[in-house]
Amino acid sequence: MGRFLLIGLDGAEPELVERWIAEGALPNLARLRNRGTLMPVASTAPPATFPAWTTCVTGVNPGKHGILDFTEMIPGKYAVRFVNSTYRKAPAIWNVVSDAGGRVCVLVVPATYPPERLNGCMVSGFDSPVTTRVDRSFVYPPARYPAVRAWRFADFQESHIHSGWHAQALRRLLDAIEVKESIAARMLESEPWTFFMAVFGESDTVAHHFWLFHDAHSPRHRPGFEDAIRRVYCRLDQAVGRLVEAAGPAVTVAVVSDHGFGGTGTGVVHLNNWLAGQGLLRFAGPSGSVLKRLALRYMPAAWQGVLFRRFHGVAMRAENRSRFAGIDWAHTKAWSEELNYFPSIRVNLAGREPRGQVEPAGYASFVVKLCAALETWPPVRKAWRRDELYSGDYVSRAPDIILELALENGYAHSCLRRRSGPAFRRIGPDEYLGGKERGMNGSHRPNGVLILSEPTNAKRARLEDVAPTVLNALGVPGPPMDGHPLLGGPRAHRPSAASHPREQRYGQEEERAVERQLRGLGYFE
Repeated sequence: MGRFLLIGLDGAEPELVERWIAEGALPNLARLRNRGTLMPVASTAPPATFPAWTTCVTGVNPGKHGILDFTEMIPGKYAVRFVNSTYRKAPAIWNVVSDAGGRVCVLVVPATYPPERLNGCMVSGFDSPVTTRVDRSFVYPPARYPAVRAWRFADFQESHIHSGWHAQALRRLLDAIEVKESIAARMLESEPWTFFMAVFGESDTVAHHFWLFHDAHSPRHRPGFEDAIRRVYCRLDQAVGRLVEAAGPAVTVAVVSDHGFGGTGTGVVHLNNWLAGQGLLRFAGPSGSVLKRLALRYMPAAWQGVLFRRFHGVAMRAENRSRFAGIDWAHTKAWSEELNYFPSIRVNLAGREPRGQVEPAGYASFVVKLCAALETWPPVRKAWRRDELYSGDYVSRAPDIILELALENGYAHSCLRRRSGPAFRRIGPDEYLGGKERGMNGSHRPNGVLILSEPTNAKRARLEDVAPTVLNALGVPGPPMDGHPLLGGPRAHRPSAASHPREQRYGQEEERAVERQLRGLGYFE
């Protein structure tokens, strides 16, 4: 068995990586590329964090691994619940390697809480039920906790972007990379391992909030902090160099991002308003999200955390009201949760939803017609039926229709909530900075980047190809996957010994903390 180091740079944009490699700003990534290859890697559709990273480490599409989003619909209710690692229905790289007798070390891959019992160690990703730092529940075995206790996630609010926010945020992002680099390097040097994986999230966070400074052509452009994204990429390049050095010789290295990045324009889509205009949805009253928006904007961040912890039921009801309240379900055939990172539509299906209005016999034709109607609307580039994108036993966890919004002069529209009013509008200059609940000024794109330290004949890749590539390089046979190895010959298959864990729903205290952490990272827009 060989050794493999997999470094994740969340949201790293291939165009920026190639440009700054050419300019000499990313020497460590350049060395890896010169030894091997650099290529774009297609993400999941949509390019959302949880399904994308889970696809990367399992080699199968979301319909087979079952992780479609941070939440899933509760059967028989207009409500959601948080998912966790026990909802994953396919073995990850670390399961296959561990079962084959190799030692693994996995650091903060999204969608990995609770940590799994492995031949090695695991520190869960940011879906863990804490606020800003790891605690012992993150870590397997718990004895490794002192070595990783300083690892932190985004420890600043991302909702109300005030004067001085960007300077503080940039400092914290750069400081966080230094801390994570040190922890990962020490573990590389001190832990015996066959497969090692660590994910850095700073490339994603900086692009969400600093794209309008970086891109002089952005319709939201403002001067200042023009080099912020480049500085974060350069600091991550240094971290990659140190980790490669700490890994030692005779190691295959890959650097991968779960998706790319681009700018967000001034167009905003309100999907439920469009559905109402088509006669497919009726509003029953005001949205339930007013209190949540006011609290997130005006309540000090420290108070938000206390209230989320103390009043879990209120917090979850607030989130469900923001998605589902104010809709007359008896006169609604389709609705959207209007998630900016996952624009989609659900059918109010009889027998599945409590007050479903579309009969099962007419479901397929209803979805086809709705997709066709959506594609005649200029803000929508493509409307996919879920079975066009996904295959497997867990396709039913996905929304019925997944949307790809159109780019306008290369810039993405935002998908935000607003009950009543136009289905499409323009934001004003006072909204350009964006933020949580307002749309980020940088947004995800479908192609990430993959750099391998060894040459390959492949010119492009999919996230599904990463796991079989790792296993092939290690000489470890694994279960059938959707992807194909980019290094070595044909794969040897064998059924995985890893069994699917029983789904463990978060308890009330855990639900509170998960929601608070995800809000701090800018989700639930």
